[in-house]
Formats: sequence, structure tokens, C-alpha cells
Amino acid sequence: MPLFEKARIEVYLPDVRHPAYPELLAHLESEFAHTFGGCTVVRGLAGSYLSRLGSVIHDQVNLLYTDTSFSCATNLAGIADYADELRDVAFRALNEEAILVVVYPVYHSRSAEVSTPAV
Repeated sequence: MPLFEKARIEVYLPDVRHPAYPELLAHLESEFAHTFGGCTVVRGLAGSYLSRLGSVIHDQVNLLYTDTSFSCATNLAGIADYADELRDVAFRALNEEAILVVVYPVYHSRSAEVSTPAV
């Protein structure tokens, strides 16, 4: 079976007990479901990053990802603009020093279509 390329978009959001954080996560879940047909949320990941002050910050992170119907090879500029907009939305909604949005190609297998017998 041939494989076909899709662009995967991942958004790493801190898991903080402030109303803005779960609201943004819910908003992005809805956005990905309506725009790309669905998404996956992985909750409670441990993360760390180097702050601007040079300290290592440990926090809990939620990962939200979706596979688009677009290929990175032929739609990189549009996908990059979308990823930048996601990051900008997250920065406007949250009081965070760092928000990570990642895009990379993934390859899906094509499943054989199931035909229904005529009645």
C-alpha cells in the first residue's frame, strides 16, 4: 500500500490551574476538530525548558496534535503561517514565556475502501 504525506501540527501548552489554560485547550481542540476532522490530547506530560533568566523550569504540559490534509512538501508556507497564528493566539491568551508549536511530515497508510454489497 502506498503512503501519503500529511503535515502534523503539535501544540505544547503548560498545564496550569488558571481558567485561561483549559479554555485555550478546549478552543484549540474545537478548532482542530472542525478544521482537520479531529485531534489528540496527551495530558500530564512532564516538561522543562531554559528560562530567559537561565533557570531550568519544570512544568506539566499538555500536547495537542492533529494531522492536516496538507503535505509539507507542497504547502509549507501556508502551514507555517497557520502554526505562527496558533502560537500568537496562545501567547495572547496565556501569560507564558514559551509556547512551542511544531510542524513536521507524517506518513499515513491508505486503507482499502470497503465496498458495500448491493441489496
